[in-house]
Amino acid sequence: MSYIPNQSRYENMQYNRLGKSGLKVPAISLGLYRNFGDTDHFGHAKQMITTAFDIGITHFDLANNYGEPSGSAETNFGRILKEELSGFRDELLIATKAGYDMWPGPYGEWGSRKYMLSSLDQSLKRLQLDYVDIYYSHRYDPHTPLEETVLALDTAVKQGKALYVGVSNYPAGVTKQAIELFKQLRTPFVSHQPNYSMFLRDAEDNLFEVLEDGGVGAVVFQPLYQGLLTTKYVEGIPKDSRVAKGVDSISADQVTKNRIEMVQKLKEIAEERGQTVAQLAIAWSLRHPVVASALIGASRVEQIIENVKAIENLSFTDHELKEIDEILL
Repeated sequence: MSYIPNQSRYENMQYNRLGKSGLKVPAISLGLYRNFGDTDHFGHAKQMITTAFDIGITHFDLANNYGEPSGSAETNFGRILKEELSGFRDELLIATKAGYDMWPGPYGEWGSRKYMLSSLDQSLKRLQLDYVDIYYSHRYDPHTPLEETVLALDTAVKQGKALYVGVSNYPAGVTKQAIELFKQLRTPFVSHQPNYSMFLRDAEDNLFEVLEDGGVGAVVFQPLYQGLLTTKYVEGIPKDSRVAKGVDSISADQVTKNRIEMVQKLKEIAEERGQTVAQLAIAWSLRHPVVASALIGASRVEQIIENVKAIENLSFTDHELKEIDEILL
């Protein structure tokens, strides 16, 4: 193991309690959805992960289907963990999820007990771990009784293969039911991962209230709306962008003139705060008390460093929030 972590890695990061649990998460977490698979550069992936750890990111978020091909992000993270971070496992918060299509046949997706527990065993093998810190149901399965999925997650904890559980992309009403079921089982249900950003605020309608009442924290994903809440598209769609290539991203028709104008106005507010648009958007996503962490993606080390600097100014005046709402709404 040649990597030696930065000794001052915990000095500047902010750590927030996840709901009413005893678990703390960094305000900024790293998601490995893209850029960590077999079709990506392994050395760059290793550098991004070690850099993230060096600046206080302890939470690494995966899923069984992350990477190209599916599962390769877990395999590569497991290799990096073994080669560079094996001595620091207890300083890391590693999460994975299951819910989307992973293997052929009727048992390879959704939320059945068969799928959830089989997928976790596969994920642990790829990660080369005995347990993950948080195991998520990645999406609500309307065709499987909620009790079955909840019991599968509870079993993962009782088997010692997960310390905590969570859900992602679950609607508010179903989340409320899940909270009650987990309480009856005394399962440590600590986290919900909703899609949340300045351009997608659905979670504010009912979900955040349900989470707050239930003592569950939010770890929000896509706070930059896949790059649209940066200045990346202000001058047009870059030829090397995923949008231009049509690769697993927002579509070109979502890069509207109206949204670009919004970003330009947000840039003025960001500059007054001493931030980039990306830093402003991340800070804004963290303003709600139920949001414990914002999940960022990255293709370069520099993006991680820049985005983490959002925590240098997380407070908003009432005037700033009103200005932002006037731009967005």
